[in-house]
Amino acid sequence: MSSRYDAVVVGSGPNGLAAAVELARNGWSTLVVEGADTIGGGTRTTELTLPGFRHDVCSAVHPFAVASPYFRSLPLERFGLQWIHPDVCLTHPLDGGRVAGLHRSLDATTFGLAEDGARYRRLIEPMVEKADDLFAAALAPLLRVPRHPVTLARFGLTGVIPAAALVRRFETDRGRAILGGLAAHAMTSLSRPVTSGVALLLAAAGHAFGWPIARGGSASITDALAAYLRELGGEIVTGQPVHRLGDLPPARCHLLDVMPGAALHIAGDAVTRSRRRLGGWQHGMAAFKVDWALEGPIPWADPLSGGAGTVHVGGSFEEVAASERAALRGRHTSRPFVLVSQPTVWDPTRAPAGRHVAWGYCHVPHGSTRDMTDAIEAQIERFAPGFRDLVIGRSVKAPADLAAHNPNYVGGDIGGGAMTLGQLTARPRPGPDPYRIGDHLYLCSAATPPGAGVHGMCGYHAARSALAHSGAQAVSTQR
Repeated sequence: MSSRYDAVVVGSGPNGLAAAVELARNGWSTLVVEGADTIGGGTRTTELTLPGFRHDVCSAVHPFAVASPYFRSLPLERFGLQWIHPDVCLTHPLDGGRVAGLHRSLDATTFGLAEDGARYRRLIEPMVEKADDLFAAALAPLLRVPRHPVTLARFGLTGVIPAAALVRRFETDRGRAILGGLAAHAMTSLSRPVTSGVALLLAAAGHAFGWPIARGGSASITDALAAYLRELGGEIVTGQPVHRLGDLPPARCHLLDVMPGAALHIAGDAVTRSRRRLGGWQHGMAAFKVDWALEGPIPWADPLSGGAGTVHVGGSFEEVAASERAALRGRHTSRPFVLVSQPTVWDPTRAPAGRHVAWGYCHVPHGSTRDMTDAIEAQIERFAPGFRDLVIGRSVKAPADLAAHNPNYVGGDIGGGAMTLGQLTARPRPGPDPYRIGDHLYLCSAATPPGAGVHGMCGYHAARSALAHSGAQAVSTQR
C-alpha cells in the first residue's frame, strides 16, 4: 500500500467498487479496503452446499445492473462479465397449474395476461419507451433537480401509490399476482406508498433491459469492476477490517460503503452532518435464505416456470400481501412469499453436468431467529410437486448468518434500511447531496440514493460528490 492516496474506500461491494472506479477514472489514486477475505459484498459466489455447485451468496438476478447508466458506461465485458438473458424474466405460479409471466417481450406478456393485458400495456409501455430517461432519473437522488422531469413526473404519479391500490385496476388473479410479487421486492407492506413504484421499475427494466444473470455467478460483476479498477491504477486489499478512520492510510477523502450506524462508529466526530439521522437509521425486515444443490431442474407444475430466471412463489396477491404485512409487524407465516432463482437453467457452468443449483428466500421480521426452511420448501413443493425429492445438498442462512457474511445486512436487512417514505426521500439525510457526511467524508452504501440493488449508482454519486468538493490536484497514480 502507498502511504497516501487521494481516496480510500471502505468496502468492496458494487457501490464501493463503483465509487473507486469513478475516482480512478478521474485520475485519483484510490485504495479499496475490504474486511472480508474476498471482495464483493452482496455479490459473492461460492460453493455453499457440495463441491462443484456454485451459489450466489446473496444477489443473483440483476435487472438494475443492466439498467444502470453508470455500469453501462463501463467496459466490464472486456474484463469477463457476460450477461445471460432468460426469455422469461420471471413467472408467478398460481394454484391449479396456472401462471403469470413477465417476458422480455411486452407483447408476449400482455398476451399472457389475457383480460388484463391491455391495462398492463397502458401502464408499462410509456415507461419502456422512455426507459433510458426513466432510469437515469429514478437512480438519482430524489431531492435533486431531475434531468428528465416529465418522465419522472409521469412515473411518480402512479409509482407513489401503494401496490394494494394499483392492483384494484386489474381484474384477473394473474395481473394482480404478478404486480404484487414485483412490489414485494420493496420489503414492506404492500399498503405503503411507493410500493407501486418498485413494481413498475422492475417490470419496465425487464422489458427494456432484461432480468439477466451473470455467467459464472454474481461474483463476475465485482470481479470485472475490480479488474477495471486495477487497470486504472487502483488498489484493493482484503482481510483488513476497519474499526476507525485511524486504521486507514492518509487520504484526501474517505468513502464508506457501510450502513449509517457503522459510519458513525468508524468515523466518530468526523461525521459532522446529520449525526442524528445517521444514528436513528431504521432497518427493515430481514431475509431468510436457503440454497439447494439439486439432482435435476425444479419440476414446476406450470409449463412456463421451468424456463424462467426468477420465480415468485406465493400464490395470489392477497397471500403475498399478507406475508409481507406479517413480516413487517413482527410475525411469521406458514405460507411466506418466496423469491426463487434457478440460474443453472440458463447457466450450466455453475453445477456438475445434469445437476442444478437454486436459492429461495422469504422475508421475516428484523433479527428473526425462526427457521423458515420447511415453510420455504413447502411453498415451492406446492407449485413444484417432487421438488424435495431432488435436494441433495442444502445451505441455510438465517438473518444472523447473512449479517455475519456481510455487516451491511444489519439484522438480516438486505435492503439497506426500512422502506419508509421518510427514509426514501431523505436517504440518509435530506438535501441534493446526501452522500457528504463530513469534511472529506462520504457515505456510498445502499443507505444512500437510490438505495438497494446491484447498480453502483450510490457509489457513483458519492464519488461525483467527492470530486465536486475537491479543489486540490490529484496525487499521481504513477507508482
